[in-house]
Amino acid sequence: MNSLSDEPSPHATDVAIIGAGPVGLFAVFECGMLGMRCHVIDALPEIGGQCRALYPEKPIYDIPAWPVISGGELIDKLAAQMAPFNPVTHLGEQVSALEETNAGWRLKTSSGVEINARAVVIAAGVGAFGPKRPPLDGLDICEAQGPGLGVKYSVGRIEDFRGKRVVIGGGGDSAVDWANVLADVAASVALVHRRGKFRAQPESVRRLHELASAGRVDLVTPYQLAGLDVSNGRLAAVRVADLDGNGKTLAADVLLPFYGLAQELGPILDWRLGMGQDGITVDPRTMSTDRSGIFAVGDVADYPGKLKLILSGFAESAAAAHAAHGIVFPEKALHFEYSTTKGVPAAD
Repeated sequence: MNSLSDEPSPHATDVAIIGAGPVGLFAVFECGMLGMRCHVIDALPEIGGQCRALYPEKPIYDIPAWPVISGGELIDKLAAQMAPFNPVTHLGEQVSALEETNAGWRLKTSSGVEINARAVVIAAGVGAFGPKRPPLDGLDICEAQGPGLGVKYSVGRIEDFRGKRVVIGGGGDSAVDWANVLADVAASVALVHRRGKFRAQPESVRRLHELASAGRVDLVTPYQLAGLDVSNGRLAAVRVADLDGNGKTLAADVLLPFYGLAQELGPILDWRLGMGQDGITVDPRTMSTDRSGIFAVGDVADYPGKLKLILSGFAESAAAAHAAHGIVFPEKALHFEYSTTKGVPAAD
């Protein structure tokens, strides 16, 4: 995989893919299987999207043929799968403008790079994202501490939390999943949630209550985060309070607030694409938008019955690639073949 093109800007390619998360990476493979060259642009400094940035060691259970695989491992597999097609990646770049040309589309990035493409696949996920920060005094000080200490919004290396006193805030999948996982390595795990009911997968919740019954996870409900105690510049405890204002203090080396992501589509909203309630409106048969040559796949795509799953995004990438082929190669008929029949074509 090329990190940057050797050719000066403007670059020329068959397909420009906006987003280097798992769905964007699989779109490279699908395009490559049909003989289309790709440039990939992503605002993050490395490929992988949320899988790499937020939960590289979090187990994923619904990837076909993998009973369990971590976010980081999934990205590694997808990178290896697309590698034969030598995609050019532009990382740490945001697509700031998208303009129609006689030959397709011109993309401009935040650093001034220009890419001319016959077709565009938007695989931007939820767009630019960042964690929702709890409004607590002393947060900035605690956020600056080292691995496994202070306030963190993701778990990079599980081993960093070995022997630590961990407090987790939230009641969704991330909070419950990490409470279950870190119970095996942390000195203590306390899960703080404003309700006794959790919004997570039933099996994960069952495991959480099993660990709580065994004394390995402390369920602090119904409570909310109320403050941080800092000693010698380091997090020492997390203060919590119930709905009546009654409080208590939890000793802590690290606080993991899992309250979701602040999401923003950014410049995409300026590209005059039809928008639905949950993203860019597409035709689910082809993943095409209302502008010819532009497709949307993954979480950013919206259509009736949409399931925001990675595996759904994979299928959408295949549909988009097949539809894009007619735009990139209008003179060529596309005869559908299974990969078991034709294998992986050699890259140019």
